[in-house]
Amino acid sequence: MTSNVYNITEIVGTSTESSDDAVSNAVQEASRTLRNLAWFEVQSVRGHVEENSIAHWQVTVKIGFRHEG
Repeated sequence: MTSNVYNITEIVGTSTESSDDAVSNAVQEASRTLRNLAWFEVQSVRGHVEENSIAHWQVTVKIGFRHEG
């Protein structure tokens, strides 16, 4: 059985639509420069309020990717 080793990076995704979109944006951005993405973990969710409504989502995500050995 092969063992994998992972690197972890942390990135903040944003969206005006939803927290799910913010996570997707973070993963998509990470995939532009990183290979072998394997998993993600949401660390925190926050947002910006304007006129008593959510105007912007911000989600901090840890992304794991397999280390190339």
